[in-house]
Amino acid sequence: MKIKALVICAAFVLVGCGKEPMHTLLDDMRNQPRYEPYEESNFFADGRSSRTPVEGTVAQGHLKEDELLHTGKIDGKLANVFPFAVSDSVMKRGQERFNIYCSPCHDMTGSGNGMVVKRGFKQPPSFHIDRLREAPAGYYFDVITNGFGKMYPYADRVSVEDRWAITAYIRALQLSQKTDTAV
Repeated sequence: MKIKALVICAAFVLVGCGKEPMHTLLDDMRNQPRYEPYEESNFFADGRSSRTPVEGTVAQGHLKEDELLHTGKIDGKLANVFPFAVSDSVMKRGQERFNIYCSPCHDMTGSGNGMVVKRGFKQPPSFHIDRLREAPAGYYFDVITNGFGKMYPYADRVSVEDRWAITAYIRALQLSQKTDTAV
């Protein structure tokens, strides 16, 4: 039984050993035949490796033509308006996304005492301080998109529409903390 196991192990070792060392095989995978941008080529008569787009070609898809929607700005300045109507469904979505992405640091009320702060991370500012209550809506969108200070950007994790929904929900949180309850 031991001899059979030894023979099988030896067979695997011999089969696994190729004629070339492993680093050579990896180099071959890294250095595949391809052209780098603007590299010369003898394939085309003009010596270029790439072709220019056909005249009249129009880009489609991710054009991001709506400056307000995609940057939170109008004419390069932070906007204090939303790119779409803030409805009940937008607010619910904003609350859901805020609870997922923002509350670990900012807590459920936006005071900045989230669970990660309780575990030793730096406390973010409360959304209820005057500076942030007076900040335009585009500021929140921009910070969510690009990050600020210790906060990293969420553009690759949170869709544009959801970033605006979170911004609307932050505004609602700010209003809820400043409301006079004496009637």
